[in-house]
Formats: sequence, structure tokens, C-alpha cells
Amino acid sequence: MADRMEFSSTSKRSNYGAANRVDVCVLCVYPSAVMHRVEDCIFCGIVAGSENCFKVYEDDLVVCFMDLFPLADGHTLVVTKEHFENVFEVSESALTGVAALSRRVATAIKKELNPDGLAVYQANGSAAGQTVFHYHMHLIPRREGEGFNFTSRVRGDAATLESHARKLRALL
Repeated sequence: MADRMEFSSTSKRSNYGAANRVDVCVLCVYPSAVMHRVEDCIFCGIVAGSENCFKVYEDDLVVCFMDLFPLADGHTLVVTKEHFENVFEVSESALTGVAALSRRVATAIKKELNPDGLAVYQANGSAAGQTVFHYHMHLIPRREGEGFNFTSRVRGDAATLESHARKLRALL
């Protein structure tokens, strides 16, 4: 991908992040694709090679690297190469690439680090805990007794759960 060239620039107002922030978007031309990136996005910088990372893997759609601020030893990120802020914007091909690579990396983490479990986490929007507004998946090795929990101890109301399931099913 060393033959990437900047092609054109546009502006886009971000729905997330600082109020009234305007991101400068750059389209990058690769031999087989046009990639969208945001100039002040750290992950776009990693994809472009202007920011450093501890890279694990890279292909045409995704890149995988170690989280610089890990929640646990072996915390890894799988990131789309093209800039999408969240699951609502990501293309199906990029989403498929993230999912497929996440499984491969999870298998590698299991073999190499032998964790008791593996948290696979993806957040959309600041209310969900997203801090880098570029679509990515966290793979976080877990050990028994670490006190890290993504589950509630309060069981949901069956009628409410069924209602939500029915409504969501109708939208798919």
C-alpha cells in the first residue's frame, strides 16, 4: 500500500465528539479501492502510516494492532481501514472483514496467552463508551477473578424483552 496517493478533500461535520467539530476528510486512492479517512482520527493515521502502532495483521479491508492503553495483557484492536464512525455506517464488506479477522485473532490469543475467557467488545457512540470514532472491535483476554464484567445481575422483564425482540426482528 506504499503507492497510496491523496486524491481529494471534503469536509464533514461529526455527529460525535466535541461540539461544532468539523473533521477534514481525505479520500485515498489505492490500486483497487478508494478509502475514506478523517484527518484527525488516530486510527486513520495508523492506516495511513503516519501514526505508530504494534501491528498484528493487515489486509485490504482491516488492520489489527495492540491497544496502547490495554485493559488486560493482550488487548487487541481490529479496525476497518476505511473510516466509518460506527456500526450504523460501516459497509458490510468491512464489517465481515472485522468479524473474520476477530475470530482468527481470538484463536491466536487463546493459543498464545491461554486466557480463561475473551471479551469481544464493540461500542457505538459516546453513551456506549466509544472513545475513538472509527469502527473497531476490542479483543480483551480475561482471567478469572479480574473483576471485569459486561453482564447485568438483574434479569430483564420477559414481556419487555419479547417486545423488543419482535420489533427488532421486524426491522431486519
